[in-house]
Amino acid sequence: MSGYKICVYAICKNEESFVDRWMDSVGEADVVVVTDTGSTDGTVERLRSRGAIVYTESILPWRFDTARNAALGHVPEDVDICVSNDLDEIFEPGWRKKLEDAWQPFHTRARYLFTWTFNSDGTPKKQFPMEKAHRRMGYKWIHPVHEILQFTGEGEEQSVWVPGMVLNHYPDTSKPRSQYLPLLELSAEENPTDDRTIFWLGREYMYYKMYEKCIETLEKHLQLPSAHWDEERCASMRFIAKSYTALNDRTRAKEWLYKAIAECPRVREPYYQLARMGYEEGDWPLVYLMVEMTLKITQKTGSYLVEPEAWDYAPYDLGAISCYRLGLYQKSYEYGKKACELAPDHERLKSNLQMIEKMI
Repeated sequence: MSGYKICVYAICKNEESFVDRWMDSVGEADVVVVTDTGSTDGTVERLRSRGAIVYTESILPWRFDTARNAALGHVPEDVDICVSNDLDEIFEPGWRKKLEDAWQPFHTRARYLFTWTFNSDGTPKKQFPMEKAHRRMGYKWIHPVHEILQFTGEGEEQSVWVPGMVLNHYPDTSKPRSQYLPLLELSAEENPTDDRTIFWLGREYMYYKMYEKCIETLEKHLQLPSAHWDEERCASMRFIAKSYTALNDRTRAKEWLYKAIAECPRVREPYYQLARMGYEEGDWPLVYLMVEMTLKITQKTGSYLVEPEAWDYAPYDLGAISCYRLGLYQKSYEYGKKACELAPDHERLKSNLQMIEKMI
């Protein structure tokens, strides 16, 4: 053992059903500290019975950064490495040793793999890096929602990637997103030039079907001097296109998708989205072309902006349909067969493949 003292800290509210699974996961830490923000079930008692140190605090008005800073404040000052996670997030066994093996005394933060969603067979569906392990001093949480850790220490931040350390997300679907939008609007008011905040707000407007506001906000995101990450700019353009599609302005939607492709031609998502639009319009040459362009990209970027649908059977399904409509039956069969291999229990795909075989 390296001798590092490691503390896992979290916030929670009414999560009694998750306690045992979570405590089993974080039990590799030296100490577990939880700040409960108002549970009315047995969460607090259950956590304490499993060995967690639990504080209760009322956070009014509610902000995630305030709550997490309160939780961080309860972490003992002699802790070397703090690890923040939620009760619906589970570390794969052995995470502590992997973290200790990678960590050096000069490091200030660690990055590791986070599984956001899973396929029905239990394999990862969407994964991207997480960076919520950090030195005890020199960090604070900022932003009311979609909160992030900000380095406030002296010198330069020193981050390390931890091979094999994986955190899996098993969300509580009973909890609504209703508090997110007002908190994002507050965050944008407080941080009007923060490109990530403005991007997230525009995306949230799209989720709420507030399409005009989505377009206005994401256009603002694209104009910010700090908005230079091409993949996120591409996502803004794709979401603007989705909003124009919902507003029945397909001409502008296509314009924005072509802009998205030009902005970041190395990702599948804009090509696939344009293929979907071609399918809805019965424009089979466009579908075929965009499917071909989609499938030329064989490596995921690994960011949180990867859309799983662009990487499953769906592009092959669209390719099979478009080629069938164009009379390219052999090519249609190749696409259809691949789609069935990726989704072997999908009845429509199997039926389509049989129909294509008859044509051949």
